[in-house]
Amino acid sequence: MSQTLDQFRLSESAARRVAEILAAEPGAKALRVEVLAGGCSGFQYKFDLTSEQNVDDLIIEASGATVFVDQTSLEFLAGAELDFKDSLMGAHFAVKNPIATSSCGCGTSFSVD
Repeated sequence: MSQTLDQFRLSESAARRVAEILAAEPGAKALRVEVLAGGCSGFQYKFDLTSEQNVDDLIIEASGATVFVDQTSLEFLAGAELDFKDSLMGAHFAVKNPIATSSCGCGTSFSVD
């Protein structure tokens, strides 16, 4: 992957899973990753399939996967990595975020100081 260390990036397992999902969804062009206000810890991650690319989106392409991240969300995702976990407890995307000072038990909500 060609992103620098301060950018949002995908793990190999996340890239493979995103590519599989996009291949199964004919109208989808990319997975959009956003950070929104809310959740039990102050901010929350949102994942959506999209066919719309914004002019200021960071475009991440890896192993057949395409991910869009808007500039506002990038402020909260600098240095973070999207990972995909498939275990006995279930399969899900998880964000490993070095600027998150705490997160909720479900892993979709976080806070920063």
